[in-house]
Amino acid sequence: MNKDIDIFIPCGVDQFCHQIGFDLIDLVESLGFKANYNENQTCCGRILYDNGNWDMAKEVGEKFIEDFKGSNTVVGCSTSCIGYIKTKCANLFYNTSNHNSHKSLANRIMDITEFIHCVRPDCDLGAEFPFKVFLHNNCHSLNEYNVEQETRLILSKVKNLTLVNEEGNNFCCGWGSGLEIYNKAVSDELARRKIEYALSLGAQYITSTDTSCLLKLQNYIDKNNLDLKTIHIVSLLRYSSKNNNE
Repeated sequence: MNKDIDIFIPCGVDQFCHQIGFDLIDLVESLGFKANYNENQTCCGRILYDNGNWDMAKEVGEKFIEDFKGSNTVVGCSTSCIGYIKTKCANLFYNTSNHNSHKSLANRIMDITEFIHCVRPDCDLGAEFPFKVFLHNNCHSLNEYNVEQETRLILSKVKNLTLVNEEGNNFCCGWGSGLEIYNKAVSDELARRKIEYALSLGAQYITSTDTSCLLKLQNYIDKNNLDLKTIHIVSLLRYSSKNNNE
């Protein structure tokens, strides 16, 4: 694999929790690769696609393909966005001038969890996180780009981390590609159930491979003053490194 890696930063990370982006770059470089960030990159178009605006999704998708043209592996930190690029996005470019360009990108882009499993098969990064953790697998990742096993293997190698939930029992956090906007009552009820389940297992943190889910859950946690936190898996893996450097 080429040592030059192109970094994809999803909208939610860029706008609301940019530290995850910095942690992603640190993590990729800690694995011995050079992380390249194209400042012109923008949205992948998933929200537009999911809400039926395929014309605009295609326009955004064309820019996304252009932003990540070439042959480098592209690594991001959202199984939702990357799952979309690998699967549904193909519907926009089938039998068009961008058909092969999209296919190339779909084959080169991967979530950080898949990337770690690919370049470090034992998934032992020497990370430490001394807390009880609940793993939330977002709906899109399970339906389009299932890296649950890789994610669990990575977490199993983190020192002093206790994963409190077994496989299965996955259900929506309440974000659901806009459910928060279009049906907030149902969205909040799903978040409540997810959080109460995590708390019932003694979790101190909820982790995920998707920022949108974590933002939804953290918002509910904050509003209800609950003793629980959220953390993206990228930041979880950089936790001990950052604390040891302070």
